[in-house]
Amino acid sequence: MESDEYAHISLDIDDGIATITLDRADKMNAFTERMRVEMLGALDRTDADDDVRAVIFTGAGRAYCAGADLSSGEDTFSRGGSPVIGTNGVPRDGGGTVALRIFESLKPVIGAINGAAVGVGVTMTLPMDVRLASSAARFGFVFARRGIVPEAASSWFLPRLVGISRAMEWAASGEVFDAEEALVGGLVRSVHEPDDLLPAARELAHRMTARSAPVSVAATRKMMWRMLGADHPMAAHRVDSRAIATRGRSADVREGIASFFDRRDPEFTDRVSDGFGAIFEEWNDPTFDS
Repeated sequence: MESDEYAHISLDIDDGIATITLDRADKMNAFTERMRVEMLGALDRTDADDDVRAVIFTGAGRAYCAGADLSSGEDTFSRGGSPVIGTNGVPRDGGGTVALRIFESLKPVIGAINGAAVGVGVTMTLPMDVRLASSAARFGFVFARRGIVPEAASSWFLPRLVGISRAMEWAASGEVFDAEEALVGGLVRSVHEPDDLLPAARELAHRMTARSAPVSVAATRKMMWRMLGADHPMAAHRVDSRAIATRGRSADVREGIASFFDRRDPEFTDRVSDGFGAIFEEWNDPTFDS
């Protein structure tokens, strides 16, 4: 989907940073099926574009995302919140398709949460690598107050980010809380004045990627997130060993070492779009010598 075809988001790419803006300001960027499809398409574009080094999500106007569009009233969640149907005939949660796509991103993802982030508006941010918040931001895992349950795979992500006790407190109460509580609870990295939020997110995006090999960053992101679910460090050792062996023969490694000795910034040439070789084949290879 080309940028000018978006209706509920916008996509801007500048200086290696893609900014995806939820763009229904008059509706507080409430989540719709059109927004879901456009977000998935935008992430496909950023993954395929080797000039994109990182992705920032933010919202237009005074909200990040005020949750699901409730214009359907009591029928809003009656079909699972999405027309996507799983192979077993059960509707798939629409927010979950976005969360899982962010989880699979090949580029670091930063959330610049500029205002209200409630319901799917907050759960979609959990697979982002770093979240920054405006001092005007408000957060709410309000599902129990609507008679439903947390979605967007947040029962997996949230306890891993903030711990089970904090996750249950926020999800069971359904209370809306401010940016300072989000900071203390570990949900966000930092809190900024509204005008400083996007510049801070862009600065962080550049700091995370400007002098790093894009393939190494992509592989590291995949390794870090996947290992959150590993049951033994041997799983990490298997992947580490494959990665060191594969990347150790790459042009990027030769350039990284040469630039170190030359005392200059590296110029990495390996492309994310070319893949990772055998690094992630068979995560739990039973033939690995333990």
